Amino acid sequence: MDHPLIDLVNARIRAAETEGAFDNLPGAGKPLPPCDDPENALINRLMKENGAAPEFVTLSRELARLRAELREEGDRTRRHEIMKDMSMMEARIDIARKAAR
Repeated sequence: MDHPLIDLVNARIRAAETEGAFDNLPGAGKPLPPCDDPENALINRLMKENGAAPEFVTLSRELARLRAELREEGDRTRRHEIMKDMSMMEARIDIARKAAR
């Protein structure tokens, strides 16, 4: 079953073609850039353009912050808490990396 607006969309495309809206577009006549993940190409491009990162990257940044905090911390109790947080963060990173595959 076609989308209810397919006829309208096709009519607009035909009108744009007739008016020359698709003439002289950048990259016209050139091959598309290579794509490793065509199913997710659009979402990947949007994420990249908007500065988004996969979860494991964000978690890795948090782990780096915890390591820096640990280096500066002198209190043994707080250092122990930070190390527990780091251990949990490493497990979350591992899970996120496996999910991203």
